[in-house]
Amino acid sequence: MDQWVKRTQKDYTLAFKLAVVDQVERGELTYGQAQERYGIQGASTVLVWLRKHGRQDWKAASSGFKGPTPMQEPSKPLTPEQRIKELEVQLKQAQEKAQFFEAVIHVLKREHGVTINKKACWQVLQEKLVQGLSVVRACQYMGISRQAHYKALACQRLRDEQQASVVAMVDEKRRHQPRIGTRKLHFILKEPLQHAGIKLGRDALFDILRHERMLVLPKRAYHKTTNSHHRFRRHPNLLKDTAAKVVPSGCEQLWVADITYLPTKEKPAYLSLVTDAYSRKIVGWHVHEGLETAQVSQALKMALRNRQTSQKLVHHSDRGIQYCSAEYQRIHDRHEITCSMTDGYDCYQNALAERVNGILKMEFLLHRPANLEQAKTMVSESVRLYNEQRPHLSLEYKTPDAMHRASLASQLRLGFNPA
Repeated sequence: MDQWVKRTQKDYTLAFKLAVVDQVERGELTYGQAQERYGIQGASTVLVWLRKHGRQDWKAASSGFKGPTPMQEPSKPLTPEQRIKELEVQLKQAQEKAQFFEAVIHVLKREHGVTINKKACWQVLQEKLVQGLSVVRACQYMGISRQAHYKALACQRLRDEQQASVVAMVDEKRRHQPRIGTRKLHFILKEPLQHAGIKLGRDALFDILRHERMLVLPKRAYHKTTNSHHRFRRHPNLLKDTAAKVVPSGCEQLWVADITYLPTKEKPAYLSLVTDAYSRKIVGWHVHEGLETAQVSQALKMALRNRQTSQKLVHHSDRGIQYCSAEYQRIHDRHEITCSMTDGYDCYQNALAERVNGILKMEFLLHRPANLEQAKTMVSESVRLYNEQRPHLSLEYKTPDAMHRASLASQLRLGFNPA
């Protein structure tokens, strides 16, 4: 039996709250259904979120008034002759309908090889679509035995129970990572499913989520934040496929940086990121209103404050004016960082940084924050979830934080000096 755990407001991220509010306001769920579906504790928790973050007026949320319905005049009873004629018409229509559907089934079998399985028979009986139809007659009509019907019924119930358990596990994981993909979910849920005695492959999980309409659809957006036309010096690209190409063998050897657009309801904002190329961990970030170099450099300064080794470091970015500026380059000189830059307008030359931008915006930052402070809160929560909980396919399903810590431990054993 699962032990009940009390949750507080800190257990729900701001992105999750905004997602629930958006679902309720679009009419996909009532706030009571949202509370039950996502396991939100507190009778009025969702309503509080709606009043705080919603676009509609939720101050007087109550059930609609149902006024009195107008009286209808009773219809006159039919005579026996009229009733017989009505029943004859209904019988003729029922026979014609039965013949029509039998012909459709025959065509499906003959032309398309479609067979009517036992599950369809079970659904008709379970949902009582035909009033008064007994199991015996239904099995006779389908040409199967009652034993086969009840065996299929038991198997289907077991599958439905397991599917409900899987959907509940997926909902729990997506409470914090609403757009995590099916392959990563299959890796994360492998042990919980084994403990629950459920055998489920990757394709079966795809089928379940497709049936429940829970597959993640890709999103595309583009906002230009790079100004490459300036008077500052550009540095060579050290990541190109040449003999001198820089290939990191551990963390804190190569950092990639980029700026991405992060709109709020008040005004545009921007997010600067610095990511370790080996561990894929976001080591520095900063949310700011403008594109001044002093603000963009805050992400690099955060990364340098958290740096744990003093080995040679390469910083790779695009040719944006902020990265080429004298102020940003002075930080490189002060910490003996080698600068590398893209030498064209091809986004694939800084693909890793672009990919991390996309992950944060398409999987975590799904709702527009109200202001800059709310944006900082959402980014902080998203970076923590990305670093500590999201497995990476390129890291053999390890999290960036776990990969970073393992690499640091290995480097220290090999004699790298700490910073």
